[in-house]
Amino acid sequence: MKKFIDLHLHLDGSVPFTTVKKLMAEHNLPIPSDHDLRQQLSVNANCKSLDQFLEKFALPNKLMQTRHDLETIVYDLLTELKQQGLVYAEIRFAPQLHTKNELTQKTVIEAAIAGLNRFLADQQSKNNQPELHAGLILCLMRFKNNQVENMKTVELAKKFLHHGVVGIDLAGSEGPIPNIKYKPFFDHAIKLGIPFTIHAGEAAGPDSIRQALAMGAHRIGHGIHCIEDPELTKELIQQQTVLECCATSNMDTKAFNRITSYPIKNLLHKGMKVTLNSDDMTVSNTNLPREYKLLEEKTNLTSEEETTLYLNAVDAAFTSPDEKIRLRALIQK
Repeated sequence: MKKFIDLHLHLDGSVPFTTVKKLMAEHNLPIPSDHDLRQQLSVNANCKSLDQFLEKFALPNKLMQTRHDLETIVYDLLTELKQQGLVYAEIRFAPQLHTKNELTQKTVIEAAIAGLNRFLADQQSKNNQPELHAGLILCLMRFKNNQVENMKTVELAKKFLHHGVVGIDLAGSEGPIPNIKYKPFFDHAIKLGIPFTIHAGEAAGPDSIRQALAMGAHRIGHGIHCIEDPELTKELIQQQTVLECCATSNMDTKAFNRITSYPIKNLLHKGMKVTLNSDDMTVSNTNLPREYKLLEEKTNLTSEEETTLYLNAVDAAFTSPDEKIRLRALIQK
């Protein structure tokens, strides 16, 4: 069985279908037919933009407002990832999106960590299958008036760093508010020693990536529009900046138009530190094994290239040197 590493995986966009149905029943919500429910949760070929893509997060977020909900979703998602053959995953979410009822950002994070810890304690190595290790990335959001909430997320990331949390991110609709406006939060993260990645170059162009670099990012969420700027591409290669590429998601949001010319192989052979990730499993109706298979079929991705993608992910992971030794040893097998 192949082994996989996912560095860019959104919790609210990846709630397992069976978990959605289970939580809807627990909340006494009317459950539509499987076909209609999948239409609420997943995009189709008619999706026109990132904003339309983000509409699919509405229902999952309703089911992520209690400790039980969050712990259940994290546990169930990790269980599914283990079955897919993942050996390491970084799962990201924005604590401030789950405080609509009684929860605070702190209790949201504690609930997610409880789900993570329960999974880590429960998993059994079956048929010599390696264990799945995981960490949580806390997302700041690109909203107009949430400075207090964003700074709280940074402070809590420090509090829970190495205790389930591994870093922070900046997410949300890209474009209306430039990345650089959020620089003070990441300046503070640097002072606190918190690793971070920043969404850039997905719905917006190369300038969005340049701003993320100016903020100190060494990992870029998506970053696929760097190909429009040869000088920026050269800079990313020289700095060994990691791109967290998400092929199916980029097709869904129309960040890129044709999977047959998806540039991950081209960037890889230029020396770019690219990785392959799933982004939003449920919204895009995908998973990481499917992403690799898709690129094998549509771009002739080779096993040697897949190994390089895997090793790039190991190098970029927000984890300990010992864990990186474990992950490299798995690929040696």
